Amino acid sequence: AFAEMNEVIGRSHFGQMAVGSLSMQDSIMLHLYGNAEQKERWLQPLVAGEIYPSVGLTEPEVAGSDPTLMQASARLDGDQWVINAHKWFTSGANRAAFTTVFCETEPEAGRHAKFSSIIVPTDTPGYELVRVVPTMGTTHGAHCEIRLTDVRVPRDHLLGERGAGFVIAQKRLGPGRIFHCMRWLGQAQRAFELMCERANTRHAHGSLLAEKGEIQRYVAESAAEIQASRLMTFDAARVLDSGEEARIEISLIKFWGARMLHNVIDRAIQVHGALGVTADTPLEQMYREARYARIYDGPDEVHRMVVARRLMRDPAKNPPWAR
Repeated sequence: AFAEMNEVIGRSHFGQMAVGSLSMQDSIMLHLYGNAEQKERWLQPLVAGEIYPSVGLTEPEVAGSDPTLMQASARLDGDQWVINAHKWFTSGANRAAFTTVFCETEPEAGRHAKFSSIIVPTDTPGYELVRVVPTMGTTHGAHCEIRLTDVRVPRDHLLGERGAGFVIAQKRLGPGRIFHCMRWLGQAQRAFELMCERANTRHAHGSLLAEKGEIQRYVAESAAEIQASRLMTFDAARVLDSGEEARIEISLIKFWGARMLHNVIDRAIQVHGALGVTADTPLEQMYREARYARIYDGPDEVHRMVVARRLMRDPAKNPPWAR
């Protein structure tokens, strides 16, 4: 049911805002790892829609696909964390009440145990909003660059255990990936409907576009890709509901769903011709948004690597069809 709800939400650019699910990933993170005081101060107003969150993971100086390369650091000085960090794609930081900053606190630990997550109110001295980064010709995504210079927050602003930042980040990103894939279904379905409507009403070279073989191929291939992604997404949700981590299933739909979304919107634009690249339809914005899908929450290349490595460990038992 939750997958079907997100499918509907995805049909509108404002869907998440309308139903209040925009902060779901951060709410899950605080629910899982926040202490009682943190939940009262941050989680309760978050789910009530009174404040917005942001998260500081990606850094411009290092590859975002490998979070173990993060250079942000925090050290204890008495009862305070002193944080220095340069982050970007800290989406929503320009209106957020806090940023959950992921930074190195255990420099001597193993590469996956070096980092911790610390809640930093955005009005803390030393917290600088450098800019809202223009992406794909707009700043509507509110993808912010921030810099923290000797920022001090109380010791109890640590989220979860010291050195657990990598695990916390993955627990936040994991549900987010499947949530994206659920919403992509609705967005692709809307593009599909627009494509069919255009094909059924536009006349060119002696017949409707709908009567031309190439356009019929667009329709059939789009329907097949949407349906395949839908079934794969629902299967990943089923595995998650069973209590398993669904790493293979989620990585599969993350790269396949992103490709599907791009393909369907691209075909819809092609059927619309010049109209498709104007702002007179939602397609041009959908196309720009679809390009992000192959990068955020893990690029396609990383997800394909995850799938291939796990399948090759046991190609008889690990594939989704064997579970």
